[in-house]
Amino acid sequence: MALERRLLPARGSGRRALAAAIVFGLAAGGLVIAQAFLVADLIAGSVGTVSALSALAPRLAMLAGLAFLRAAATWTSESAAARAAADVRLTLRTALTSKLLALGPRFSSHERAGELAHTLGAGVESTDAYVAQYLPQLALSLGGPLLVGSAVLRADLLSGLVLAATWPLIPLFMYLVGGVARARTRTQWVSLSRMSARFLDAIQGASTLVTLGRADDEAAVIAATSERFRAVTMGVLRIAFLSALTLEWLATLGTAVIAVQLGLRLLYGRLGFTAALAILIMTPEFYRPLRALGAAFHGAMSGREAAGRIGQLLETPSWRAQHVGVSDPSPAPARAQGTATLPTTDEVLCLDHVSFRYSRGRPPALDQVSLRIERGAAVALLGPSGSGKSTVASLALRFIEPDSGRLLSAGRDLQLVDPDEWRRGVAWLPQRPHLFHGSVLDNLRLARPDARDSDIERAVVLAHADEFVRRLPRGLSTHIGEGGARLSGGQAQRLALARAFLKDAPFVVLDEPTSQLDPESDARVSDAVRSLTLGRTVLLIAHRLTTVRSASLLVVLARGRVVEQGTHDALLVRDGLYSQIVAASAVSP
Repeated sequence: MALERRLLPARGSGRRALAAAIVFGLAAGGLVIAQAFLVADLIAGSVGTVSALSALAPRLAMLAGLAFLRAAATWTSESAAARAAADVRLTLRTALTSKLLALGPRFSSHERAGELAHTLGAGVESTDAYVAQYLPQLALSLGGPLLVGSAVLRADLLSGLVLAATWPLIPLFMYLVGGVARARTRTQWVSLSRMSARFLDAIQGASTLVTLGRADDEAAVIAATSERFRAVTMGVLRIAFLSALTLEWLATLGTAVIAVQLGLRLLYGRLGFTAALAILIMTPEFYRPLRALGAAFHGAMSGREAAGRIGQLLETPSWRAQHVGVSDPSPAPARAQGTATLPTTDEVLCLDHVSFRYSRGRPPALDQVSLRIERGAAVALLGPSGSGKSTVASLALRFIEPDSGRLLSAGRDLQLVDPDEWRRGVAWLPQRPHLFHGSVLDNLRLARPDARDSDIERAVVLAHADEFVRRLPRGLSTHIGEGGARLSGGQAQRLALARAFLKDAPFVVLDEPTSQLDPESDARVSDAVRSLTLGRTVLLIAHRLTTVRSASLLVVLARGRVVEQGTHDALLVRDGLYSQIVAASAVSP
């Protein structure tokens, strides 16, 4: 099995730990040689004679000391290997998290959350066997037999030649089995990933399944998926057990050949007893690293398959890398979330003949769109579903980059500006804001981790969330569950509004946050939204005409193009698509 470069320690501490694991493992092998000759000498000196315990005591003490040193070296080797594996896991998990965040929500929306979670969790953990066991054992399977074989060769030429002749058989068999084992392990990994994704889908959609009466059917599908995974796993285990049996048989056969020829030569007086006994003791230790490598080989296969999927994710170019031609930045330490300011010019954001297509073969989501958003303006985007409204918002949030055209701010090409720096000046309020598992305070501090308590309290009041927060069992410290499950839709939206107030960004992107709320919650949230947008630049994705009349500019999109733009009154006079939308909604002009 070729080395997987992603599973080699990348940091100096991990490399040193892996080197220490190999060095101390070889030291333990060297101590075996000393033990073997000492035990042989001790037994040979005691056979046929009556030795006083006091005469044997020094050699017994030395034997105990060697045993202690060997145990210490083995423990140190295993501990160092575990540290190296922990270092690799930390590096991979950090790199994966940074990469997924850099790829953004557009990438995640096209992937199954369960499969990504499985890769980030169990996938990274499965690399432990590769790093902590396989990599050290790979070096020890070369160095250990070399040390023992050299000692045997010096003690007896014939025995050394027998060991040298049988040593290649074990690696050869591992190579032959490796292809079959890899294919089965890859199938096992894919099956487990799909099962994890399916199970997460079922848990997240439990209410829908129960409502539609399909819960039992979904349970049957998961059971069938689990059965397929069980069958694949048993196939992998059969190969592993067969491989282990064969390796043990080869090692036992080699030991038996050594024992037979030693016995015959002892019988005819052609070899000394001490040398023969030492060789017999060392022979199992000659094969032990090879047997351990065979066992580690199968454990490492899962880690190697996981590394393949991890590599695919890490090598996926972001929108920025694909469309701008610059490499993705390396993970950087977190920066302070200070309040950003807009450029001093009137232009906040400008789309200059921007086109964007989500994938080949599909019509463009935006086609030569030009749009200018000025400081303090409230720009509303309207149009039928699929017209490109959300794509414009994604561009404004720098989730995606244009295929062609330019995205500008104060004359600067934003494609050459760090997206994180740009987002520091942007607040986003979607229809369904995501709240993380944790307390109210944890969710608010996402906007500004260094915010003072007084700033947080003010943001809660401005969002009209103070009343229901006071009623919570522990106030701001109350845990709200995954996705804000313990809150109503209006309460969740007001917490998201408080988060936007706390960020205090000069540019606000709104995906009509009141469209899914009841009238009472709508009134509270709408009032808070009006407060949030005062004195700020606003880009609004409109779903209801009642929210766009006061906008500075209405932009009507259809099939990825701007077909109309102007004020409410001006667009009504034109008798175009906007007038048709107004007429269809039965809203009087």
